[in-house]
Amino acid sequence: MEFGYFMMPSHPPERGLKEGHDFDLQVLRWLDELGFSEAWVGEHHTAPWEPHPSPDLLIAQALRETTRLRMGPGGFLLPYHHPAELANRVAMLDHLSEGRLNFGIAASGLPSDWAMFNVDGMSGTNREMTREALDIILKLWSAEEPFHYDGKYWKVDKPDTMFGFLKPHIKPLQAPHPPIGVAGLSKNSDTLKMAGEHGFLPMSLNLNPGYVTSHWDSVEAGARKSGRTPSRRDWRLVREVFVADTDEEAWRLSVGSMMGRMMGEYFLPLLSQFGFKDYLKHSPEVPDSDVTVEYCARRNWLVGSPKTVAERLEQIYEEVGGFGQLLVFGFDYQENPAAWRNSLRLLQEEVLPKVAHLTPPAPAPALAAAQ
Repeated sequence: MEFGYFMMPSHPPERGLKEGHDFDLQVLRWLDELGFSEAWVGEHHTAPWEPHPSPDLLIAQALRETTRLRMGPGGFLLPYHHPAELANRVAMLDHLSEGRLNFGIAASGLPSDWAMFNVDGMSGTNREMTREALDIILKLWSAEEPFHYDGKYWKVDKPDTMFGFLKPHIKPLQAPHPPIGVAGLSKNSDTLKMAGEHGFLPMSLNLNPGYVTSHWDSVEAGARKSGRTPSRRDWRLVREVFVADTDEEAWRLSVGSMMGRMMGEYFLPLLSQFGFKDYLKHSPEVPDSDVTVEYCARRNWLVGSPKTVAERLEQIYEEVGGFGQLLVFGFDYQENPAAWRNSLRLLQEEVLPKVAHLTPPAPAPALAAAQ
């Protein structure tokens, strides 16, 4: 079991863009000091509660102020980037990281982002563009010979040498490329099937643990297509976490502070607009009106003393069948940074030793036999 971090990044709308960026940078320094394994930084363009459009800017800055932490976009929204340009940017960032880069990708799920970039997400165009863009990026990184890619959304060339000295030359430091991570939300998730098919790192977003159990089925379904045997050690679960000395203090500092505010003012209303509140319920019979901040804190979050959080984490681990890494969902605690840092410290220093025995099992024999 390892602990990492997943930042959207999230900030209240009144927070200045640089203020939010600076707090995120401070958190990344804390994660590095405390021994967290990795951090993922999201990209959004039209969400005031998720205000960072350029994860690589934060990562590039944080690489100079950290020494061990692996970092990556979580993820770059591929429909909004020209694949050739992004291939070069990510490869350059990998060199700057000296091999500490992860490459997270996503298809984009905000209708307001779709509208800004004129992408028809309702028909699944964003997912088609994501697959095509990734295919181009990987081909640019791996192909030795010139090629022409005539896609549905992009036409890209890897030209031959021109004038004797001009040629494509930028490739990642890590061979064949940085580890690729993809996040999934829905049952039968197309992105998690893609993770299984290509051996990418699957990430399950912060939903009810019982619902998340179906995500591994998607990873295995994708793996069967390519004859792979996926490992649960690669599976990341994103979860809201707050640790304090007592259960009461943790509840006050989470539900009664920025975690509760962000969930109540933004995340729950957003999921409600898409009809996604079902993903948070422990039972389909629960009415939407009952899915409140307090409900999520009791059913889905890891909130409490180190003992309580360790017990709850082990319960979730058993419910989903095992996973390799817990990603702490990031919140803006700029007005009480000591409480957030202490939560991260307690998680690493007191919770981690209590769950160190949780080791994902080997791949299912049935899946291996099917290959």
